[in-house]
Amino acid sequence: MAVQEFLNYLQNEKRASSNTVRSYAVDLYQLKEALRKDPAEASLPEIRLYLAKQAKKLSRPSLARKLSSFKSYFRFLKKQGKLKDERLLFLKGPKLERKLPRVLNVDEIFAMLEKPAGENFLALRDKAILEILYGAGLRVSELASLSLDDVLLDLQVFRVKGKGRKERLAPFGQKAKAALLNYLEAREKLLKHKKKETRHLFLNVRGDPLSSRSIHRIVKKYAYYLGLPEVSPHTLRHSFATHLLEAGADLRVIQEMLGHARLATTQRYTHLDFSRLARVYDDAHPRAKRSKK
Repeated sequence: MAVQEFLNYLQNEKRASSNTVRSYAVDLYQLKEALRKDPAEASLPEIRLYLAKQAKKLSRPSLARKLSSFKSYFRFLKKQGKLKDERLLFLKGPKLERKLPRVLNVDEIFAMLEKPAGENFLALRDKAILEILYGAGLRVSELASLSLDDVLLDLQVFRVKGKGRKERLAPFGQKAKAALLNYLEAREKLLKHKKKETRHLFLNVRGDPLSSRSIHRIVKKYAYYLGLPEVSPHTLRHSFATHLLEAGADLRVIQEMLGHARLATTQRYTHLDFSRLARVYDDAHPRAKRSKK
């Protein structure tokens, strides 16, 4: 019962996304099944033993995610006065390497955006998806959940519901607008042919809403055609932020565009190689000028 109360709390009070609630539910119910009792009744040695067994078959990031779910649940129990062993609040997990996702350079991005060819529904849809992922820096879940009501074409912005259901406006450029207009025309023809109605923006060939998983497959397909490894929708979002920073955009503006609650999160997304930073320093800082011999 306590687990379900926590999931209700996440959904109704914390306004967590359905994906987040689902992840917590999987982690906690797996723990409950392994312990054969509610984790609220667990002791520190029992949780440590469970994590040790999981460590033999899970990657460090997966194990860290499970531990994060558990600790959130234990903090909730503490507030409710239902936590049996308060040592559980201080559980520590494996140290994670800070692995930044791949960033595409501008030439690679342009090649990928130009890859969908033709005037058919799929080509026009895929081009709009790629243009928007890179042009607006949206998360794949944000893109998948867009409706026609979220598209403000005249202003060239999307009304986006991000993490925690926080709403923001995400601007997009002329290229994305042109691709979107072409897709909207094809979308209307498809729905008329299928005799369907929906407000979802991106659809499959049956006229049904496109899932996040399908968008992942679309991105990977065009990256594969170009021989680009390890490319995902997040790669395009990360490239969006990195290219803005390299062009001189303010970090706090990028933070707002990405929908990050904390600036520190944006700083992890946006990175420049040290050699470029050194060149900028040498060129710009008055104390970096080297005397000519």
